[in-house]
Amino acid sequence: MITKHMKGVAAAAVLAAAGLAFAAPASAEDVDVSFNVGVVSDYVFRGFSQTDEEPAIQGGVDITTESGLYAGLWASNVDFYDSTDAEVDAYIGYRTEAAGFAWDVGLIGYGYVNDPNGSGYNYAEAKLAASRAVGPATIGAAVYYSPNFFGKADEEAVYYELNGAFTPFDKLTISGAVGQQKLDVSDDYTAWNVGASYALFGPVSLDVRYHGSDVDGPLSDDRVVGGIKAVF
Repeated sequence: MITKHMKGVAAAAVLAAAGLAFAAPASAEDVDVSFNVGVVSDYVFRGFSQTDEEPAIQGGVDITTESGLYAGLWASNVDFYDSTDAEVDAYIGYRTEAAGFAWDVGLIGYGYVNDPNGSGYNYAEAKLAASRAVGPATIGAAVYYSPNFFGKADEEAVYYELNGAFTPFDKLTISGAVGQQKLDVSDDYTAWNVGASYALFGPVSLDVRYHGSDVDGPLSDDRVVGGIKAVF
């Protein structure tokens, strides 16, 4: 059974996306719709495997307007050792440029299909990110704030991230990120990743990435994850 919260999050994103699609033509604004689908050997989020170190099938849809407004949905299977089957994220935001930086402010809702009653899995985050291109490289930072974080142990949570990407030649991008998850009850921790993406052909790309964290545990140990993704 899909939870009430997840239905609300998904409905909000769908309505927002529809609003972008219908409002843009009235103002003669271009709207871009893209789809993505892929498979990864392990779904890792902020240092922790979300699929018990098993593969995941993922996909989503994004709508972006010429003015910088965007909305989308994204889903993946998960395995939390209970009845939960999948994660469905809905998001909406605005991208712009100012003072030489690219800015991204948005809201993200994380919903879970068939999560146990009272699990507290569903939560929302506000996002603020900034990045700047320096030749073939891009450097950036982001902060995510949640007033009702995943699970029942923690309420407020903040995630700080520094990230960067470098394109040494056409089709190849090397990227990485390091972040710290601040929690109001559980221990804070640091997670990082570094890897490379290569455009194989058409819309298909291959990504190989090393994930690590300073948490000692079977789902947070260092690992290498491979994935193939198509965007069209």
